[in-house]
Amino acid sequence: MNAIYILWLRQIKRYLRSRSRIIGSLGQPLLFLVALGFGLGPTFAKAGQGSYLQFLAPGIIAMSVLFTALFSGIEIIWDRQFGFLKETLVAPVPRWQIMFGRTLGGATVATLQGLIVFLITLVIGFRPQSLAHIISAFIVTILIALLFTGLGTAIASLLDDMQGFQLIMNFLIMPIFFLSGALFPLTGLPDVLTKIISVNPLAYGVDGLRASLSNTGVFGLSLDLLVLILVTCAIVASGSYLFSKIQI
Repeated sequence: MNAIYILWLRQIKRYLRSRSRIIGSLGQPLLFLVALGFGLGPTFAKAGQGSYLQFLAPGIIAMSVLFTALFSGIEIIWDRQFGFLKETLVAPVPRWQIMFGRTLGGATVATLQGLIVFLITLVIGFRPQSLAHIISAFIVTILIALLFTGLGTAIASLLDDMQGFQLIMNFLIMPIFFLSGALFPLTGLPDVLTKIISVNPLAYGVDGLRASLSNTGVFGLSLDLLVLILVTCAIVASGSYLFSKIQI
């Protein structure tokens, strides 16, 4: 268990030391919040949907967690190229502990990133419906972070090329984000789009954040949590298996 703690702590130290990484990763969420939140706000209000910023903020929090979590997998390729991963894998500890420690560290970093974006939304004008429900929103955020950090780790375990990883991530991130309902309501959609969204795990994360922060969830918080827990367990287990097969 010491390996899990050491790797978890190492990931967090990396994040806290990289101030440019923290600041740079806030640019896109801030742009979405300002450009879309205020730009489309009047149109959203005229359609009788209320404040678009209130609707958008949970989706942007989920987006920030998604991006940070998935791209944490690139550190595996980086460590492989510079030899650190080999030194880690030859240590007398089970590989699943190494994978879990890295995943836990990446998920912690992604959760911190989501918390920073949440604080930014408060400054801009977002207001949670209930302070008591922030706890459930925090749980949903952790599950999103674990799920997509595990997915990033699983994909990185199959690759040794940084450019290839970035291409695959870009191919995955945009559909996952745009088909999660982060930017538009999930009601009244075409059947095909509804079916696609229903198999997107991020859709349940976004819905869980909306149910907790804005009381506007569609699936129900219980279903959101159930789906996130099941998919997270499956992804982390798959990631552990693939990580154990890495050749050094």
